[in-house]
Amino acid sequence: MDRRALMSSLAGAAFVATVGPVWANTPARPYRRITGTDEDPPEELQYATRTTLDRIGRIMAPVMVNGQGPYLFVIDTGASHSTLSPALATKLQVVPNNGDIVTLNGVTGAAQVPVVHIDSLEAGALLLEDQRMPIIWSSIMANADGILGVAGLTEQRIDVDFGRNRIEIRRSRGGARTGGAFKIRAERLKGGVLRVQGRVGRYKTAIIIDTGSERTLGNGALRDALIGHRNRDDAEATEVTGATEQIAAGERWRAPAIKLDDLIIGDVDVTFGNFHVFDVWELQHTPALILGMDVIGVLESFTIDYRRREISVITTDHQPRLWEARGST
Repeated sequence: MDRRALMSSLAGAAFVATVGPVWANTPARPYRRITGTDEDPPEELQYATRTTLDRIGRIMAPVMVNGQGPYLFVIDTGASHSTLSPALATKLQVVPNNGDIVTLNGVTGAAQVPVVHIDSLEAGALLLEDQRMPIIWSSIMANADGILGVAGLTEQRIDVDFGRNRIEIRRSRGGARTGGAFKIRAERLKGGVLRVQGRVGRYKTAIIIDTGSERTLGNGALRDALIGHRNRDDAEATEVTGATEQIAAGERWRAPAIKLDDLIIGDVDVTFGNFHVFDVWELQHTPALILGMDVIGVLESFTIDYRRREISVITTDHQPRLWEARGST
């Protein structure tokens, strides 16, 4: 089964995020672990663990919780906080205190969800202690045990190599990527999510690199700016489902080229809508885009360095400054 066959039609989000398709050029080898069972994934190196796809095509990596595991968590660079599945909370025997709830903000809306206390969460060089973590009852969790968000990733970097099927979370020690890597400066939004400045067509656009997102999503301001470029024959009505299970209406059509400095991303179908997450990020009034796995997944590799606030990408094309979203569907 190839990577595309592992996809589902979901386009949802968890804690300021969404969900995702295509990977690199080699087929994925899923762990096939059933959430809530004792069947663990293969043993891996502590700081250089294999990555794989869950059944809706997102990056997954082993995570230790309260010294137990490893459990499979979705690595979600568009999510502020980490979350647990109900099955994992039950297995860890952690229960919410009465009245201990938080507001969960997803792509399509907000919901009140219970919170449990976690003594420790460890993934590579990331160690979080004494954490309050929300529990998500959502179809977007699929077979994941949890979602690993960016909170706490202040001194770390995430290296994802699709060609070698590896993910590494380690301390940022400066300089790093060479050999054809294209570097893009970023800035931090509230919650720790990184934003880069780019253009869609001729319009300046705030862009979020979101490994939790299946599809690339645009806000209403970007849609309105680009409306004159839309091919009416291409437009397709669609729906987006998020972590809160609310459904938002969207309109999907081929956008003009996306530009990040001199890097060009072409042939991308974008789902546009007035999505709640852009309000959370305070990006509702300016053109903004969530760059999802339909685009990120065609890269050879990428690095997100939270200390340096820098994103590095290596493309699979012989032209290092041309990043084409092949197979955008």
